[in-house]
Amino acid sequence: MSRKIIATVLASVAMSVATAAVVSPAAATEKTVQVGGAAMYPSKNIIQNAVNSKDHTTLVAAVKAAGLVDTLSGAGPFTVFAPTNAAFGKLPPGAVDGLLKPDAKGTLTKVLTYHVVPGRLSSMDLAAQVKAGGGKAMLKTAAGEDLTVTEKNGALWLTDTRGGMAKITIANVNQSNGVIHVVDTVLMP
Repeated sequence: MSRKIIATVLASVAMSVATAAVVSPAAATEKTVQVGGAAMYPSKNIIQNAVNSKDHTTLVAAVKAAGLVDTLSGAGPFTVFAPTNAAFGKLPPGAVDGLLKPDAKGTLTKVLTYHVVPGRLSSMDLAAQVKAGGGKAMLKTAAGEDLTVTEKNGALWLTDTRGGMAKITIANVNQSNGVIHVVDTVLMP
């Protein structure tokens, strides 16, 4: 009887070890950042991670409406300044609905690509550029327009061509094809 119990226990332990090995080793060891209540995995691309963030549902809908899913799923690398749902909520009433209409695709694409900079720029890279630039750095966005980066009270700020400012609230959310920095305001080209 005791041999049967020992054999059952050993079989249970072996099954537990085998089951544990089925869990993705990359997922278990990846350093993730929580955004919108979801873990963002460095092994996944920008789109694969963004769709899981409860704070970025408007951005994801906009990326789909603009037809940029394939681009932002591509090799990159990209630096994306990702506005939250609350950031989109700061726009005038009806602005988001208007941007999501098919006839506004060109404008929407320009707004979204204004939040993308080619290359992978960490917050340390951005801060170094600000320091080297005497207090500000200029970035050329995928929309072809400039975006100004400054540092104030230990935070990085982005200023758009209209003078609007966005604060980076969560930095260095690494992706397989770039990096995301969460921002609190939609930037306008």
